Amino acid sequence: MTSLELSRMQFAFTVSVHIIFPAITIGLASFLVVLEALSLWKKERVYQDLYQFWMHVFAVNFGMGVVSGLVMAYEFGTNWSQFSSLAGGITGPLLAYEVLTAFFLEAGFLGVMLFGRDKVGPGLHFFATVMVAVGTLISTTWILASNSWMQTPQGFAIVNGRAIPVDWLKVIFNPSFPFRLAHMTVAAYLSTALFVGASGAWHLLKGHSNDAVRTMLSMAMWMIVIVAPIQIFLGDAHGLNTLKYQPAKIAAIEGHWENKGDSSPLVLFGFPDMEAEVTHAAVEVPRLGSILLTHSLHGQIPPLKSFPKADRPNSSIVFWTFRLMAGLGFLMVLLGLWGTVLRARKRLFTSRLFLRFATLMGPSGLIALLAGWMTTEIGRQPWVVYGLLRTENAVSRHSAAAVSTTLAIFVVVYVFVFGAGVSYMLKLVAKGPHGVRGAHRLEQNQVRRPARPLSATPDNIDPAITK
Repeated sequence: MTSLELSRMQFAFTVSVHIIFPAITIGLASFLVVLEALSLWKKERVYQDLYQFWMHVFAVNFGMGVVSGLVMAYEFGTNWSQFSSLAGGITGPLLAYEVLTAFFLEAGFLGVMLFGRDKVGPGLHFFATVMVAVGTLISTTWILASNSWMQTPQGFAIVNGRAIPVDWLKVIFNPSFPFRLAHMTVAAYLSTALFVGASGAWHLLKGHSNDAVRTMLSMAMWMIVIVAPIQIFLGDAHGLNTLKYQPAKIAAIEGHWENKGDSSPLVLFGFPDMEAEVTHAAVEVPRLGSILLTHSLHGQIPPLKSFPKADRPNSSIVFWTFRLMAGLGFLMVLLGLWGTVLRARKRLFTSRLFLRFATLMGPSGLIALLAGWMTTEIGRQPWVVYGLLRTENAVSRHSAAAVSTTLAIFVVVYVFVFGAGVSYMLKLVAKGPHGVRGAHRLEQNQVRRPARPLSATPDNIDPAITK
């Protein structure tokens, strides 16, 4: 492989690992706000128990998200120095604003949220939880503003080979930003709801039925049945925006090589061939492509053959990543509707077939999120800043041996470090909210100084140790 291919693989690997943790952080932070609000309002212990339980998971996840995110900031300089040289005047300040407004806000109130329940009043503790949740959303806003500018750049001028911002409002609120921000935020909420719901379903299957387990499954199913259809609507709006500003990406997603007749079919399945310029074994639905992609009976999208070969995204990849994302999305809608029917029949907590399905769907939100991220990033190729800077011109001049060595090191370290972190987090989930009550309470005379997010978790989570 060339240095370019290895650098792309390295960044894809690190960002794929990283994006999982912020997605859960965003969703859990808002979930904790809802739980504490219900605890203060209804004065029911079940919400406090659930808050304590998911706060432990949040602490571990937050720590891993911070560590994995730092790596990518360095990669911009080490592996993509030409990109930083051209676009650093825009992306650099946007990432700095994220640190100044979001990360500092989260860090400032995180200690109060994790360790301050017995030291501050309930109102101030709730305020700290709200601020942490707001911080995660502000962070999402700045990160998506930066990435969306790379997808649909505007508000800049090229001066001496560098992109210089001339209108920050246009830079931030670029054409794809509102759609991508909404789609990503809802994806985080949906992924978290599926994770929480799967946890509740798993415990019920194991016979760990109590108020806390039933409540978190119920809340997750309400969230899924409401948010999953909204996500499909947002995805449709995002698709129309992409068709307007990145038509080659839509053509690659659809495996659409040439226009035939007065409408476009929807290709359900097939095998796009970039060399032969055809989609083999295509299963098509006539006119449905025009209806879904252009919202008209006779609308057509530009075919891939209308773009130079050098400007075509890899259809053989994005064709399937998009369908994986969309297919899982419809399964999420099915899960929400099934849960609603069972709730009406008072069988939500007893239908073992449904509980198994809910458990299996636990990671589906994160899988769909990764598939969607691959679709939008690979579909932007061969551009790193769309229409402005090609990926091959953005990479640093390293040897293939150097990049392959660092890639191998990253894989080994990530598997060890984040594998251990994920295992630890899953042990917390497996313990369940029934084992949390009182676990985080401190003795009156005990003084504990918060040193890191992980220190907010209970120590004895391993059954072997507890015994």
